[in-house]
Amino acid sequence: MKEGGGRREEGGGTVEVQSFSFSYGESSVLRNITFTLPARAVTAIIGPSGCGKSTFLRSINRLNDLIPGAHHEGEIRVAGQPVFGAESDVVALRQKVGMVFQRPNPFPKSIYDNVAYGPRLRGETAKAELPDLVERCLRQAALWDEVKDRLAAPATSLSGGQQQRLCIARALGNDPEVLLMDEPCSALDPIATQRVEELIVDLESNYTIVIVTHNLQQAARVSDVTGFFYQGELVEFGPTERMFTAPREERTEAYITGRFG
Repeated sequence: MKEGGGRREEGGGTVEVQSFSFSYGESSVLRNITFTLPARAVTAIIGPSGCGKSTFLRSINRLNDLIPGAHHEGEIRVAGQPVFGAESDVVALRQKVGMVFQRPNPFPKSIYDNVAYGPRLRGETAKAELPDLVERCLRQAALWDEVKDRLAAPATSLSGGQQQRLCIARALGNDPEVLLMDEPCSALDPIATQRVEELIVDLESNYTIVIVTHNLQQAARVSDVTGFFYQGELVEFGPTERMFTAPREERTEAYITGRFG
């Protein structure tokens, strides 16, 4: 289990959540959530199915916007900027706040083009600089040595674990401050899961990482702080070591010890 606290630099990447509630039509999913996710650290969000974990994660970069009847109250700020502000640029937000999904979803392009896609789209990286950027992102994702001799190969030719690390490299290509991960290892075998977990720990010195996971052992291994969600509410939030060894709330202890969930 990681020591609670981790490396927490002040500044960019802090995610502040203030009195945040979210509904799908008449169905309330999140209610009055308030906490601050520290910069340059790994925050795990745990809780039973249907408690609002993924809805919360997708709210940070507004992936819920297109769902009919979606409605929110309160605010989320990333690096001090309101996510739902009237002048918020959703495209720029999703570059700043990258997302890795439950199942690997590489584009039907080459390995190289997957990583270069975001920088090309933004047009902020000179063509001559793209090879170095692609190599840097693949190295950060601990994938370079496995693919450096076949960058032109289809991304779909990679194994599931490699595809997930490629998706992480693709997200890093946008130079994000925050990286959201929704059950990133649930579709992977134990060896691939270990590689992704090691990668998460390596990345936290440069990125704010928020991971939703049903795997309590995984949360204990990779996170600095943990939030326990139950029935749309944030029951408890604090250093992971304390949460798993001396939770302050009875419902947290019941969930962690397997009495429900």
